[in-house]
Parts: sequence; structure tokens; C-alpha cells
Amino acid sequence: MTMTLADSCVDDGGMGPRADRPKRRTFSAEYKANLLAEYEAAERGERGAILRREGLYSSHIIEWRKAADAGARSGLAPATRDRRDREVEALRARAHRAEAELARTRAALDLVGKAHALVCPERKGSVV
Repeated sequence: MTMTLADSCVDDGGMGPRADRPKRRTFSAEYKANLLAEYEAAERGERGAILRREGLYSSHIIEWRKAADAGARSGLAPATRDRRDREVEALRARAHRAEAELARTRAALDLVGKAHALVCPERKGSVV
């Protein structure tokens, strides 16, 4: 009997087919601005060395330059928001839904109270 690769693997539960792939890098706005300034100040022959040193491609510089030329420093910042901003937004949405539900509940109770007053006029003003 021959043993295949699948027979010898042990399922550890956390490993998937892409678990060993590298993670996507993110760059801060400050890093992008500093590197863009260094790149622009460098001689033509030194620019490639800067890119190799940082592990970047010329397309990075092109995109960062477009964002800087647009005058949007926020364009240099990564598109992702931090965890605190997402949590605050989720809590605001939750509070908004709760307030809407409270308004519906109050309206329903008001209608039930008015219907009860019409059905049982003798109990007017008394609390059950």
C-alpha cells in the first residue's frame, strides 16, 4: 500500500489552503509621504534602489503621487478604519434601532390604552 500526501497530513483545525500565504501590507500616510519625498529627491539611477530596498513597485509610487497631487492627504491613508471607529458606528446603529423600536412600542401602548378606554368606559382613570 502506498501512502499519499493526504494520508500523512494531520488536520489541526486551524490550517486552511491559504494559511501559509503572506498577509497584505498596509502603509501609513506618513510612510507614504516620506517615501514619496525621498523618491522624488533621488537621482534617476537611485530610484530603483529605493524601491528595491523597500520592497515596492513603481505602481505604488504612481498611485501615491496621484493621491498627493489630488491634494488629498487622506488619499495617502489606508482605506481601512480602525476597530474603534467600526465599534462606535455599530453602537450608534444599535442605539438608533433601539430608539425606533421604543417609539413603535410607545405608539402601540398608546393605541391599546385608547382602545381599552373605548371598550371599558366605566374604568376611566383607574389603573388596573
